[in-house]
Amino acid sequence: MKKSINDTDNKVILLPELLPFVNSDRELVLLFDNFVYNDVANINTLDNKTRYMAILSVLIGSQAVDTYKHILLQALDGAITPQEVKEIVYQSVAYVGYGRAYPFVQATNEMLSKCGVSMPLEGQCTTDCNTRHNAGENAQIAIFGESMRGFSQSGEQQTRHINRWLTDNCFGDYYTRNGLDLRQRELVTFCLLYAQGGCEAQLASHIVGNINIGNDKSLLIQVVSQCLPYIGYPRSLNAISCIKQATAQ
Repeated sequence: MKKSINDTDNKVILLPELLPFVNSDRELVLLFDNFVYNDVANINTLDNKTRYMAILSVLIGSQAVDTYKHILLQALDGAITPQEVKEIVYQSVAYVGYGRAYPFVQATNEMLSKCGVSMPLEGQCTTDCNTRHNAGENAQIAIFGESMRGFSQSGEQQTRHINRWLTDNCFGDYYTRNGLDLRQRELVTFCLLYAQGGCEAQLASHIVGNINIGNDKSLLIQVVSQCLPYIGYPRSLNAISCIKQATAQ
């Protein structure tokens, strides 16, 4: 067990992301360090890979690129592979947009280079222009059920193209890639959505998708709990509320 901030000898195991502030903001360092290592760690039931995937995803969703770099270096120390983190970043393009994903592509490459990883990594695409639509629809059906069959041709004529893009691009281009399975990808999406805020409608749908594919209510709440130190209480509580509402229905 880590030392408490109230211990007179003040011996602490510092989180790497806090090191720049150990002299200038020692009280903040002790408070946050104690919260993460004692309170949050003591209720953790996630394996290291899942926990780091979730934290990295919420940091992308909340645009916390500096903290992302520190956490990524920890994650690469045996919990997550370079290919897995690349897939998290690539998938984020569909949910935060390329403009907001761009700094994380740069940060990931920077940290991988520091770890001696040579790039580019092996390609993970499994579809092409001729197969992406059917593959994307199959992924949607696997996650959300048969109601998604024909989704790309549904809706008002003026916006139907976006439904087509969701099938072809979001699911056909990204969800079909190797490196992460569908269950992991849905969890990443859940984290990217709730970390942004203002995406409650999409979040509700993906909570159902997560549960359908095996990420149950207990796991989702544990994910939010482990990410709370990095995302804060308001968006964490909003996510919990969405989980409760979706599972009640």
